[in-house]
Amino acid sequence: MASEPLPVSFEDVEAAATRIAEHIPPTPVAASPALDAVTGTDVTVKLENLQRTGSFKERGACNCVLLLDDDERSRGVIAMSAGNHGQALAFHAARLGVPCTVVMPEHAPFVKVVRTEALGARVVRHGANLTEARQHTDRLAADESLTYVSPYDDPSVIAGQGTLALEVLRDCPDLDVLVVPVGGGGLLAGIAIAARSVAPKIELVGVQAAACASMAAVLREEPFEPADTVADGIAVREPGKITLPIIRALVDEVVTVSEAAIEAAISNYLEVARVVAEGAGAASLAAVLEEPARFQGRRVGLVLSGGNVDTRLLASVIMRSLARNGRLTRLAIEIPDVPGSLATVTAVVAEIGANILEVSHRRDLPTVELKGALIELVVETRDREHLDELREALERRGISVSVEPVGGVE
Repeated sequence: MASEPLPVSFEDVEAAATRIAEHIPPTPVAASPALDAVTGTDVTVKLENLQRTGSFKERGACNCVLLLDDDERSRGVIAMSAGNHGQALAFHAARLGVPCTVVMPEHAPFVKVVRTEALGARVVRHGANLTEARQHTDRLAADESLTYVSPYDDPSVIAGQGTLALEVLRDCPDLDVLVVPVGGGGLLAGIAIAARSVAPKIELVGVQAAACASMAAVLREEPFEPADTVADGIAVREPGKITLPIIRALVDEVVTVSEAAIEAAISNYLEVARVVAEGAGAASLAAVLEEPARFQGRRVGLVLSGGNVDTRLLASVIMRSLARNGRLTRLAIEIPDVPGSLATVTAVVAEIGANILEVSHRRDLPTVELKGALIELVVETRDREHLDELREALERRGISVSVEPVGGVE
């Protein structure tokens, strides 16, 4: 526990819960026997992807807007955001009659710009990255006397996010551990404040993408070099100044997860649990998938913080997951360029019960023998064992096979 007073109290979280109750309905907490089988533990998922704008950000944004005085409401609010925070603030500001401006980088995805405008905000596109966008946000806030709403480093936002923990622990009071995605730290800090008062002995674990683990690096006093990650919603380069001391005081550990684990978590949510999760939202499940022994035999709460994933990215993640699991594979096969050679290969594939999705037949490659041909097959198999069975069957027929990556997966 903290030895000095923290900037946000449990009473602040309770007040936020009362304040936003008529504006934000509680989201479900769902058990998932299918995910239990995958993870080897007892999993319960808090489905914040079912918020009206698709993420937990509505809690803090709504609480902040409700706390504005009349003068601040008339002048309006402003935020810098490339996604969930901007949409959440736009939605609740519009509902409450407060003008809202959201600054996005110039190259922000069109779909995010359109969604934010559709929710009632004025969108200003400025800067090559979030840093430049934030600088312009500060200038606009000063020039137009707008109230800046931070995505995470604001006491009212932190208190609003903490209401999630009150719901989880009301519905599941016997959780052993709560696993929470963390970027700038607003969600984890708010949850920690609430959880330490409601369930003092619960283990609190924050999760960051290893590619952009600023909070973990600061807590461990390690160097930090940010890189791109599929979990862009938590790819924050600098932890919050308010959130950091709260997390340092109240959270047991902040762990990091690989890109492969995050992709696997997105795929498992979709295929096993029938739930859509963005990369940041899937980070908590990724932690359990990457370190199952830590959580085995315990009742684990996972915060699925959001589901606003780009459909093209989701399609790519699915294809890469199929490749990693041995269910989608590209086979390169050299055969004699004579009638019946291709038929022999396809017959073996059919005998094994695999499915051919694509066929490429090349004779003009300099690496192929003059009287030969290269066949590339993209095949669907049940799993790696089934793939091995197919390779062995082809090799028994004297057909040499090499496996090549599909979707950039080795």
